[in-house]
Amino acid sequence: MKPVFVSLPVLLALGACSVAPEGQSIHDPYEQTNRQIHEFNVGLDRALLRPASQAANTLPDGVTQTVTNFADNVALPGLIANGILQGDVKGASTNTFRFVINSTVGFYGLFDVADIIGLYEEDTDFGETLAVWGVPEGAYVELPVLGPSTERDAVGEIVDMLYDPLGNWVTDEQLAYGTAANVADKIITRGAFGNSVDSVLYDSADGYAQARLLYLENRRYDLGQEQSDAYIDPYADPYFDPYEDQ
Repeated sequence: MKPVFVSLPVLLALGACSVAPEGQSIHDPYEQTNRQIHEFNVGLDRALLRPASQAANTLPDGVTQTVTNFADNVALPGLIANGILQGDVKGASTNTFRFVINSTVGFYGLFDVADIIGLYEEDTDFGETLAVWGVPEGAYVELPVLGPSTERDAVGEIVDMLYDPLGNWVTDEQLAYGTAANVADKIITRGAFGNSVDSVLYDSADGYAQARLLYLENRRYDLGQEQSDAYIDPYADPYFDPYEDQ
């Protein structure tokens, strides 16, 4: 893996992560701008992502599962790197074994053999790495195309996109295949949770507020940081992020 040099802009971004006032679970000082970006994202979903995901739903399960398996496998080196940075020996080891097994026995990750034998993926990202390092969550932000995030997670997403450990071992063409699989996987996931996403984006009285609440609640739950009694739409998947594979 190439050394990861954190640029001055990234350091400044980390230092600028604001802290919510005491007792305030939702810190959204950029709400006006966020709502404009949300409307753009909803328009993008309506025009492109939603129709593409509906088309993906018509494909055989064997086809979509193979794409998902391959996308998950090419993402594993990044998960391994973040596990190491977090000092998570168990998670990094599990993901390493998964990558080795699925890249060999699983024919370059097309088949998830590791899952069959009980080696389940330990999901993580650089946003979680920053949380482990003590960087505050910061304000809520909605990113164009990428969707709901926070100041800390936005920096994490940029780092995860810019520094791919797999780039040291494969060709640019192979990386392009991985990127294409990742995009296809997000479309497939959008289709799999179509009703839940539609209920948030199109059926809620305030889709922006609902998406924001779901993202913050689920992200904090995933990081083991906070569980609140805030209301969540009972018709939505309680662990679903409208813009992430999850």
